[in-house]
Amino acid sequence: METGKGKDAGRDTGGVGRRLVTLRDVAKAAGVSTATVSLVINDKKGARIGEDTRERVRAAIRRLGYRPNALAKTLSSGTSTFIGLVADGVATTPFAGQIVHGAQDEAWKQGYVLLVANTEGDEGVEKDAIAMMLEHQVRGILYSTWYHRPVEVPPSLDETDFVLVNCFGSDRTATAVVPDEVQGAFTATEMLLRRGHERIAFINTTTPSPARTGRLRGYQEALSAHAVVADEALLLDAQPDQEGGYAVAEQVLHTGATGVFCHNDRVAMGLLDALRERGVTVPGDISIVGFDNQEVISAHTRPALSTVGLPHYELGAVGVRLLLGLEDTPRDAVVRVSCPAVERDSTAELPQPRIPQTTHPRGR
Repeated sequence: METGKGKDAGRDTGGVGRRLVTLRDVAKAAGVSTATVSLVINDKKGARIGEDTRERVRAAIRRLGYRPNALAKTLSSGTSTFIGLVADGVATTPFAGQIVHGAQDEAWKQGYVLLVANTEGDEGVEKDAIAMMLEHQVRGILYSTWYHRPVEVPPSLDETDFVLVNCFGSDRTATAVVPDEVQGAFTATEMLLRRGHERIAFINTTTPSPARTGRLRGYQEALSAHAVVADEALLLDAQPDQEGGYAVAEQVLHTGATGVFCHNDRVAMGLLDALRERGVTVPGDISIVGFDNQEVISAHTRPALSTVGLPHYELGAVGVRLLLGLEDTPRDAVVRVSCPAVERDSTAELPQPRIPQTTHPRGR
């Protein structure tokens, strides 16, 4: 029985024992040299190859199911269809993993494939990941962190184009895309102001970060824009987690606030629990707004939490567009992406003051 003939001869169909189709197989099927096949595949300019010969090679490629070696093609042409993404924990953080999703969708839309390396903050792994991507001559690298913070830019990134995502250079200028913390906090505070609340407490985090400073500024700017006098007594600090929100509940009630803007959804979740235990209803007695839109929390609290979303998907997508030069932005600029309002059930119009029950004078 003869082998090597028939329409599937040499095709890599995924079956056991099938071999990969080679450049030599294509050359033989088209009746040309392997050099000619290589020139056609890489679309070498100035190569003296007739159009019928080119079509014979293309037809053989289609018939045999030949797949060019991506790395070899990259080395030959000096261009790559790969974009790298090096992250310190994005892939293992549920809501922040949207950065990968956004970058992947945008890369695919632009004809690129995303190579992802999740380093978990290990400097050795990070160094090796960047080196591997440089060896593959990626079009560029997105360097990302799972929470918004300053970073020291690895020197090896200077060997290619790069964009920082959800972080910015602490010791140098570099193109970066980050959430607009000030705008997000302004939006969160205004969700309460539009409902008539003026005595609005802000529970900020005790952890120094761009989020701490940016969200405080946004809160203050929103009050000022609505001609509401800021009261230092309404500024509270808490640990940035559920326990922090739970622990600060008595202080919140002591301020007499009718609305509360929490640094993040976890703090808001803890505050909701503590208020419920004290018989304080939300939003009947007090309205609450969070920040992050961490849906595993905010969409499933009782009541569902009004919040402001961190735009992780958009950060990834914008990062790719900046890397490819598709955004009209100056080099080394810090691009801020808006944080959208997500209105649910934890906010309501300012409740009317409770008036003690009395007997009408005529009933005495």
